[in-house]
Amino acid sequence: MVAEHVIVTSTTDSETAARELAAKAIEERLGACAQIVGPVTSVYRWEGEVRTDQEWRVEIKTTAGRVAALTERITQLHGYDLPEVIATPIVGGSAGYLAWVTTESQNGG
Repeated sequence: MVAEHVIVTSTTDSETAARELAAKAIEERLGACAQIVGPVTSVYRWEGEVRTDQEWRVEIKTTAGRVAALTERITQLHGYDLPEVIATPIVGGSAGYLAWVTTESQNGG
């Protein structure tokens, strides 16, 4: 089964950056809604070194057809050299809510 809806996740280094990223995605109809979660603690390896940083996670609900455009826009707007952009399929949920996600994620609404 191919998912029609996804949650696209990214992380940023500040709440301000997360809010800006979320707002742009929704204003540009690349997603229907976004949640900002944080701060969270991220532990990762970068340039051969294990790092621990405070980040804010942005979760954007959108359609599978908007993932490529949303990924490109997140990459353009993001302050990281290699921003996290992960699309997780939504395999179920409220039919009414998912229909709303589809409507709000379309160009021109």
